[in-house]
Amino acid sequence: MPLSRKRIDEITAAMGRARVLILGDTMLDEYLHGTVARISPEAPVPVVDIESTRQLVGGAANVAANIKALGDEPLLVGAVGDDPAAEQLRSLLVEKGISPDYLVIDKTRKTTIKTRIIAHGQQVVRADRETRHDLTSEAERQVMARVEKVAESISAMIISDYGKGVITPTLLPEVIDLCLRKKIFVAVDPKENRFNHYRNVSLITPNHHEAGFAYGRRITTMDDLLAVGQGLLGRLEAEAILITRGPQGMSLFRRGQPPTHIPTFARKVYDVTGAGDTVIAVYVSAVAAGADAIEAAIAANAGAGRTVAEVGTATVTAGQLREDLERNLDNGNLAVAHRTRQDQGSGL
Repeated sequence: MPLSRKRIDEITAAMGRARVLILGDTMLDEYLHGTVARISPEAPVPVVDIESTRQLVGGAANVAANIKALGDEPLLVGAVGDDPAAEQLRSLLVEKGISPDYLVIDKTRKTTIKTRIIAHGQQVVRADRETRHDLTSEAERQVMARVEKVAESISAMIISDYGKGVITPTLLPEVIDLCLRKKIFVAVDPKENRFNHYRNVSLITPNHHEAGFAYGRRITTMDDLLAVGQGLLGRLEAEAILITRGPQGMSLFRRGQPPTHIPTFARKVYDVTGAGDTVIAVYVSAVAAGADAIEAAIAANAGAGRTVAEVGTATVTAGQLREDLERNLDNGNLAVAHRTRQDQGSGL
């Protein structure tokens, strides 16, 4: 058994002692909830009567919220515009106990807002207001200065790249080089069109669509999955790649080790928004608490299983994580499969 009750207790008890820097694209997630009773006479679209609204932190800010929920201290470094959305985002961060002081103001851009209209529990449409160009050279310099300021005091760094312009081609190698020199664990939630730049990192967490696109081979069979996972691992010289596969769980690829396949723990799926944020946050928090790669991947899988059961971005605490892991242990769901190229099957 790869994760015993003793190890579950040890790892979850040790969470909450790390300082984690989160670098990336911060967003404001807006949810408009309502009902549909008619179709618009102007176009064949539903008319949603809005009954409630709520705003949540999104993108890299949601990764920070996940780290905070696990008990660790998040340091959120990113960029916002000089606008009301930035003020709202700061206010939400403060409510969660996350400092907004490391955010850089770039007056050439808008703070990203993703507005989702939801009717009867289903998303009807999403509207984005954002700027996707790269940071100005001055804003980039300020971001790097903030990273360097706290580098000596962190246990790990998470790069949350949503392709909105914070993770620039010049900033990324500087940040990774800094982590390598200081032996900081660095995990990347990637954007598929920038894969070749994430070199020599500790962990990359693409979903199977992103991984297949980056490698140039669509993942439809186990042969495809193994080729893509091992191929990206070698190409990027990463220590590990964790490919999330939706209802089929996750697959962990590590240097010199056979792949490890972990079945999904999700009991119900209402909304996958932010699930990747939970995966990378739980994995990093678990590693900082002494977990090995397989233990951290199993914990991340359990964390994602809980958050997809809620509408909107959600977080998981160390206590909830322990409960879910122990329940899955009792149900016999923590078994993992090791598969080599010699004994692989052809189907997923």
